[in-house]
Amino acid sequence: MIFLELFYTFLKIGLFSFGGGYGMLSVIQGEVVTRHAWLSASEFTDIVAISQMTPGPIGINSATYVGYTAVLNSGAPEWLAVIGSLVASFAVMLPSIVLMLIVSRYLIKYSKNPSVEAVFKGLRPAVVGLVASAALILMTEENFGSPGNTPLQFWVSVTLFIAAFVAMKFFKVSPILILLLAAILGAVFYGVV
Repeated sequence: MIFLELFYTFLKIGLFSFGGGYGMLSVIQGEVVTRHAWLSASEFTDIVAISQMTPGPIGINSATYVGYTAVLNSGAPEWLAVIGSLVASFAVMLPSIVLMLIVSRYLIKYSKNPSVEAVFKGLRPAVVGLVASAALILMTEENFGSPGNTPLQFWVSVTLFIAAFVAMKFFKVSPILILLLAAILGAVFYGVV
């Protein structure tokens, strides 16, 4: 049954993903697009975009939308898809809730312990790697185009990517403003407007 599979899959994602929501994205994509084929790569990309624009953590938002879409794609009615979104959201949050209840009792007490500090120092590079992996996974031909097949889409995508990176990194431009400008430029370049 898809609800049990959703629960188990997102429980694993919640338990073994470090680095927050962006670190989860590559794991979520691997599970729901590659392993289970509940969604297409295009649907997953749309879910990531919507998850970034809606309030709340991106990992939980993604789980909510994936649960809904996976159940809907299985042929179930819409009201069951809502239950799928609840199951996936609860499953991805459950390990964090349990771990935080356990760890919060001891973390403050032992935060200056050299062993605890060493563990956190070791996790930092892994978190950076997971976030970078999520970014690289979204840089597909479907999202960016290709220089051979769709050169306009490719160069517009690369230009928007570089401009957004420079604006955020060096000029501290708000991500919301960057999303709005990228949406407007994308609509202009791709002829929607």
